[in-house]
Amino acid sequence: MLSDGALRMLVLLHFNALGFSPVQLAWLFLLYEVAGIATNLAAGWLAARFGLAATLHAGLSLQIAALIALSQLDPAWAIAASVAFVMAVQGVSGVAKDLAKMSSKSAVKLLAPAGDGSLFRWVALLTGSKNAVKGAGFFLGAALLAIAGFQPALWTMAAVLAAILLAVLLFLPKGLPGRMKSAEGWGGWRSPDARINRLSLARLFLFGARDVWFVVGIPVYFQAVLSDGTPDGRRAAFFLIGGFLALWIIAYGAVQAMAPRILGGKAQALTATTQKATLWSGLLVPIPFALAALALWAGGPAPWLTATLIAGLLAFGFVFAVNSSVHSYLILAFGSADRITRDVGFYYMANAAGRLLGTLLSGLSYQWGGLPACLATAGLMALAAWLATRRLPASA
Repeated sequence: MLSDGALRMLVLLHFNALGFSPVQLAWLFLLYEVAGIATNLAAGWLAARFGLAATLHAGLSLQIAALIALSQLDPAWAIAASVAFVMAVQGVSGVAKDLAKMSSKSAVKLLAPAGDGSLFRWVALLTGSKNAVKGAGFFLGAALLAIAGFQPALWTMAAVLAAILLAVLLFLPKGLPGRMKSAEGWGGWRSPDARINRLSLARLFLFGARDVWFVVGIPVYFQAVLSDGTPDGRRAAFFLIGGFLALWIIAYGAVQAMAPRILGGKAQALTATTQKATLWSGLLVPIPFALAALALWAGGPAPWLTATLIAGLLAFGFVFAVNSSVHSYLILAFGSADRITRDVGFYYMANAAGRLLGTLLSGLSYQWGGLPACLATAGLMALAAWLATRRLPASA
């Protein structure tokens, strides 16, 4: 997750500095998200067939290959060739990230103590720490780009990740299961449980609401505000943008880890947790709409608007983190152990589909209507997530 966050910032800031438009920047991440959809759909089946350790090792190996491949990018290539190459490499990185994530999330269901109400706490700790590490990666990527440059940063990350892969191969505990006895055929990807399918739909719109502003809109706006166009100005902007996005992700991870306490503790009935998921989903809706209205009223960049955006997006992050954490718990609570990798894979396929939709709309909405349109689109996605969560039954 550290390298995944760092790579995103490297690509976004490097190519924005080269003059890529918002839509072109969004294209760089589209195959990454498409690969996530396909990977999550297939990863559950692969884990059931070959074991969670195998999918974890494959994810780490593919990320190393992606970093090495991206380091071969030639600045002399035409824009179309550069976009196509980076899209392809980002696709491999998307496969890598989701193989590793599905493996770790599924392992929690299988390894956490049963019957003591601690599943929510274990899920929250894993999810929160994962996102805190990813947030540190955002800052790391921006810092490496400013200090070392694009290619040396990629080689450094590949070397560190290779050391991590070696450690995993040598020291991974034996508790992760191999092939599951009840592994279904490829056609069993969709869950027979309506709760899982509706939760997956809510997850799609929830992450679309975040990525509409997170992927292109806010970073491009901040770079326009913070950079004076000189090399020193661009480097300073890299640090500031990377620092803000890192702070947002790290704080988001911290809130995720605290979600069980925010929502009332581990002994809470599943029905009550489901009802609170609907409540917190509704709390998210007005925030992006309010920020969009302020951006429209401001008419352009302004110091007060930038300060308000920072505060508003941190508030969005707090509510979003609670939503994300309770979703991550519910998918494991609803899922059955004998097909947990399939259910988690389907759920994270919907997660990746939401990021894909949000990424595409981020570039399109910002290019079409600037920051107000970008934030208003995020509000519409949050509204759709709330409507989907309202239809979530408490029992199968």
